Amino acid sequence: MPPRLRTIRLASSLLPISQRTAPHRIAAPFLAPAQQRCASILSSLSDNKGAYNKKIRRGRGPASGKGKTGGRGQKGQHAHGKVPAGFEGGQTPQSITNPDRGRGKYNPFKVEMSPINLDRIQSWIDQGRLDPKKPITMKELAKSRCLHGVKRNGVKLLARNAEQLTSPIHIIVSRASNDAISRIEALGGSVTTRFYSPTAIKRVLRGDTHPVISLQASSDLISLAATNPAIVSSPILSSLQSATKDVNKEAMIAVMKQVGQKYKYRLPDATARKDIEYYRDPAHRGYLSYLVKEGESPSLFFKPPGEAKDRKKQSARRDAAKASADNRLF
Repeated sequence: MPPRLRTIRLASSLLPISQRTAPHRIAAPFLAPAQQRCASILSSLSDNKGAYNKKIRRGRGPASGKGKTGGRGQKGQHAHGKVPAGFEGGQTPQSITNPDRGRGKYNPFKVEMSPINLDRIQSWIDQGRLDPKKPITMKELAKSRCLHGVKRNGVKLLARNAEQLTSPIHIIVSRASNDAISRIEALGGSVTTRFYSPTAIKRVLRGDTHPVISLQASSDLISLAATNPAIVSSPILSSLQSATKDVNKEAMIAVMKQVGQKYKYRLPDATARKDIEYYRDPAHRGYLSYLVKEGESPSLFFKPPGEAKDRKKQSARRDAAKASADNRLF
């Protein structure tokens, strides 16, 4: 280490200015201010306080403080095993006497959707972050950061400041309010609601699943969504509009084949009764509304007049079966 000459410098600073003399050339380097540093800091390196806790190694002798029984004591349930979670010695546990109530209570049947309003969509269109000429799905909303994440049941379209929407748009979401539907259709746009499962939402956002096309999607919806991006050839789309059932079926198979070449997973359709009935309702602009004939109800329990079975024939059949059962020997 360089020599420390603090004392010499201090003494020179105490002398009067007249008595100070210029230092000799040989001693000048040693009298210059030296860099103050330790020889080594390796021996004093340490982590921040509280950043590391030494692991407790149990059963390593009495000097460790956790030897022999390892802090469990002698005998009993706590030494030999564990007490079940929530067990309070036999008395009624707190989870029953004071259960969770209110908004924080867990509800497995709760429908959680990400809301999106019309004024925010118009703001994104004005900024050039959304293209109103192309169909808008949850993937475009999330990619443009109009939505910061999508909840497990999808996206619901709401009509806050609906008068601010001036661009006709074609939007496909999970659900939509009546005011939002009326405002968009008044401008010449369209709203389509379709089913998304929690797993399908994750795959759509990753780009592993097409956001619209599925097996039960209508030909009009497929024609609207197949242009963004262009994954289905125009001859197949034209044949998809054919009134012939066989041609339409072959075109649908070709559509799903071309979609499957680009996307890893297929978009599922609704299977639960409540979901099917919701998306069969034309008032909700559901993607399955084309399945409901004129005069029918979206309910799956609806039966048109005249299609119900004849009750007299049913009763006669039951009486005949009962009579034959009475005539049996064994």
